[in-house]
Amino acid sequence: MTTYCDVAPGHEWHGPYHDREYGFPLRTDAELFERLILEINQAGLSWLTILKKRAAFQAAYRDFDPLVVSRFGARDVKRLLSDAGIIRNRLKVEAAIDNARTLVRLRQSHGGFHGWLAAHHPLPKDDWVKLFKKTFRFTGGEIVNEFLMSTGWLPGAHHESCPVYRKVLKAGPMWAGTTGKRRNGE
Repeated sequence: MTTYCDVAPGHEWHGPYHDREYGFPLRTDAELFERLILEINQAGLSWLTILKKRAAFQAAYRDFDPLVVSRFGARDVKRLLSDAGIIRNRLKVEAAIDNARTLVRLRQSHGGFHGWLAAHHPLPKDDWVKLFKKTFRFTGGEIVNEFLMSTGWLPGAHHESCPVYRKVLKAGPMWAGTTGKRRNGE
């Protein structure tokens, strides 16, 4: 079976993402919100499409600041739906805005997105999916799984023989425990 670790290295777009971002822990609201928006928008499309549009997403969603996006109204929805640089899907656009509002509430209750994730960690994937579906919009099983793997909350972003795997471990993903080492102590 071919994996992302097999095909991404050396690729113009996938390579840098695989080598420097995929599976590495993210901690700020903006970083986590960006990844959630990108994963939601990838649904039904290729990850390459999303990577190529990433800069446009950053501009359209104002550097992924949840507070700013939470204030988007009808005029912003219209602007986003006419922006050819991003994915122009009303359900995804409205989900991003609604999810930003949820993140603002999570700042009040948990100190932010990372705090909310940490308050529920560890959970099995199925429980994460249920929790995300209850809390956020447009978050099905594949979106939640990829979001959690890509941000260091669930294992599986890299296979153990991938050179990036050890770099991810060193960065301290939540799935490996607080020390950044695998659970079996290796």
